[in-house]
Amino acid sequence: MNLLLLATKAPWPPIDGGRLLLLHTLEALAGAGARLTLVAPVEPARFDLAEVAAALAPWCEPRLVPAGPAPVPAALLRSALTNAPLSIARHTLPAVRREAAHLLATRRFDAVHVEQLQALAQAEPARRHGVPIILRAQNVESDLWREVARRSGGIRGRALGWEARRLACREGEGTRRAVVTLALSTEDATRLRELGGAGAEGRIQVVRAPFPAVAGTLASPLPGDPAVVVLGSRGWLPNEDSHAWLLQEIWPAVRSALPEATLHLYGAGLDPGMSPAGVTAHSSPEDSAQAFATGSVLLVPLRIASGVRMKILEAWARGV
Repeated sequence: MNLLLLATKAPWPPIDGGRLLLLHTLEALAGAGARLTLVAPVEPARFDLAEVAAALAPWCEPRLVPAGPAPVPAALLRSALTNAPLSIARHTLPAVRREAAHLLATRRFDAVHVEQLQALAQAEPARRHGVPIILRAQNVESDLWREVARRSGGIRGRALGWEARRLACREGEGTRRAVVTLALSTEDATRLRELGGAGAEGRIQVVRAPFPAVAGTLASPLPGDPAVVVLGSRGWLPNEDSHAWLLQEIWPAVRSALPEATLHLYGAGLDPGMSPAGVTAHSSPEDSAQAFATGSVLLVPLRIASGVRMKILEAWARGV
């Protein structure tokens, strides 16, 4: 099978659950004999395109586009002009769409796999060429935005609630446009069927996140008694909520009970001028195994359920 995969970000380095999910998917599909071509944007200010391409080459032909999400002001303008939800406006990247259109016009593909609703706009050329579209929904994002809106309240809450309603409409449309939508859980599949209505009946399936066998924890323990590890990137509303909750409420309570505990915060970082007691900030690990040290405890602070929770699967697999 010859597959074209379209994504909102390259799966290397696997510094968050979404990237890790896509990387494991590439590995699994390639291992099953599929021929894979991946089109994804890479932010050149953050990552080296040649290094990312070399890392992905064992599993796919990477067609990486030097681009990143649109700045918020530009995305807001595009959202206002097109009535697209803000998160979709940010990831509607003409350069990625042109690369996908070129490949679809010059090669034969059996299907186009779209990773997340935000990448669906880049798959529009597939419809013109009669190539079926498979959509994988890592979340039901409208539900996440609605929960953030509920917690925010006021003008911000109303704006986020409006965004949640627009996303719900797009999610319903997406399930009706794709020949099949892959959900990661039974709960997500049920919700997507509600959003898609009769037009999506029978076209939504649950396919669990692929997760390979992994080695154990690292030999070297991290400082702290206990060493507590948190993995999470910033810039995503549920993560921002978790980060604030962790530092303002959870960690002070932990330190009160366990004064020798040390929090190792990977990827999320600390705001300027902030230095809570017992907190060490680390950059995102190039290999997630670096964060799973012997004797450590993984903490996953969640008030708004989101994402793939690959870090929990990996912690279990590594015996943390």
